Amino acid sequence: LPLTISKFVAFFRRLQSLTNSKSMADLTSFEQRAQQAETQIRELSQRINTIHSVSNERYSALEKENAKLRAELDKLRKSSSSSSGSRSSSINATANTKIPIGHTPYSWGPLDSQSSASEESVSTQSHELATVAQTLLAKAKQATVQNKYFELVTIKSVLKSADVGSSVTVAGWAKTVRIQGGGTFAFVELNDGSCFASLQIIVDQNRPGFEHVNGSAGKTGLSLLIKGKLVPSPGKEQAVEMQADSVELLGACDSVDYPLAKKQHTLAYLRTIAHLRPRTNTIGAVARVRSQMAYATHKFYQENGFLYVHTPIITASDCEGAGELFNVTTLINPTKAIKDVPVLPSNGTVDYSKDFFGSGAYLTVSGQLSVENYACALGKAYTFGPTFRAEASNTKKHLSEFWMIEPEISFADLNDTVAVAEAYLKYLITHALEHCAEDLAFFEKLYEKGLRERLQKVVDSPFLRVSYTQAVEDLIKSKHKFEVKPEWGLDLATEHERYLTENVYKQPVVVYDYPRDIKAFYMKVNPDQKTVAAMDVLVPTIGEIIGGSQREERYDVLAENIKAKGMNIDDYKWYLDLRKYGTVPHSGFGLGFERLIMFITGIENIRDVIPFPRYPGHAEF
Repeated sequence: LPLTISKFVAFFRRLQSLTNSKSMADLTSFEQRAQQAETQIRELSQRINTIHSVSNERYSALEKENAKLRAELDKLRKSSSSSSGSRSSSINATANTKIPIGHTPYSWGPLDSQSSASEESVSTQSHELATVAQTLLAKAKQATVQNKYFELVTIKSVLKSADVGSSVTVAGWAKTVRIQGGGTFAFVELNDGSCFASLQIIVDQNRPGFEHVNGSAGKTGLSLLIKGKLVPSPGKEQAVEMQADSVELLGACDSVDYPLAKKQHTLAYLRTIAHLRPRTNTIGAVARVRSQMAYATHKFYQENGFLYVHTPIITASDCEGAGELFNVTTLINPTKAIKDVPVLPSNGTVDYSKDFFGSGAYLTVSGQLSVENYACALGKAYTFGPTFRAEASNTKKHLSEFWMIEPEISFADLNDTVAVAEAYLKYLITHALEHCAEDLAFFEKLYEKGLRERLQKVVDSPFLRVSYTQAVEDLIKSKHKFEVKPEWGLDLATEHERYLTENVYKQPVVVYDYPRDIKAFYMKVNPDQKTVAAMDVLVPTIGEIIGGSQREERYDVLAENIKAKGMNIDDYKWYLDLRKYGTVPHSGFGLGFERLIMFITGIENIRDVIPFPRYPGHAEF
């Protein structure tokens, strides 16, 4: 239609020399009407698109319901035809056989001779079902948007499209409300969490709902639903702003006691209001990055043929053998006195045979042992879930509850695992740079200068492979004064890991072949009998971000390792069985999700990159 109008306008202009002043006036009027028509068409087109999107969802739901009804109808039709079986014979015995309402031919028994009024014939039910199906289908095709919330568009999509002249409906929380022009209009900075940026909205005093923002200067936290038209923004930060047509107050906010005043709060303070801190710029940006990294994780492994396995949170085994476990028990609870807890007569300890699971149970420290079961049957598998450590640590790098990504690969050695780890980490960083650019720019401005450059260097750099022995020697040669002196046989501390990546090698490093005595029981013992085929991926600012190994696939060696660590071999019989029945070389690693978010965002404290941090003395919210 706009193209057709434009052709008519061009045609009339070509006749200007042949027309009188009246014709020119008519042309001007025609052009004005054409412009009005084009504006109306744009507005109608946007509304139609919105209605179409929602209607499709409702139509799909009704189509599913219709499919169920059609299936029921097919059953009823089949019941009237000849088939084997006593019930089919009974149905075929007479054309007037009746089925109780609410039953199918396969759910009813012999009819009660007294039943009559509550029964309908098969043909009648079939007709009614067909009618219902047709009615539902007709309603779905004619579905229109009735709910005002269906009309909402995200602020992210508004700013991205910058469709000047279009009418939209947005909802969110006011970052600021500023009264201008002596109270004749107000500036509202609205954010809905879909992106870092907020939408500036101008509300004139003659618009419905102006009273909700008038007199609210400086207040934050109001939740509003605003309808209006997008207009060009005179500012440089955004291409468009909204001219409000109406304002609806969804939720008031008392600025006197609102914990998030319009100022920058410390991250330590925000931890005390974890239920509200997602509304802040920092935690909101962390949440978006975290969501994207979770999505990219699944995308990477699914694209590379890994099976996603849900491993148990409650377990009877200690994967790491460190004993830092949270007990899961019903023997001790607020309604039971300590004297009533069953104990073993031999030593006075808790008798867990009387517990819910019939033995000691714990929150898992890792899903690795469980996911190995699936990798040793289906080739490649990974798990992504919460893990728990009862470690009384209050450092910036430790939590009591955190998330781990743990892939396992059959028919693979340590070199294969290192290759997957490097590819995975680079994939995540690349995804963040492409899909979290706005949030990363914020982190770079407020928390770490040169953040995006650092991340890009990791993507562009090959990961250097260095043996544990060589790494220790290079640390000693550096003459740097460490809090913990580097020494062969001791685990590398964070200060050592960071010094290697930031000062010695100046790139990501994979340290491999660690001393056997400092690593877990399941790691493959090397021919020298002193080291194991283990590796850690070290990156600048964080240190270790990935830890992995080739798993010990030899039954006798694994059994010996379990005993040497002082662990009960009976608890790991099922794990040993993998080596007893068709063992294969396999390997894997674990990535701490929160440490990844720290690395991507530049946030220094791990408690600020998880929604509700759990650490000694803190389990609120």
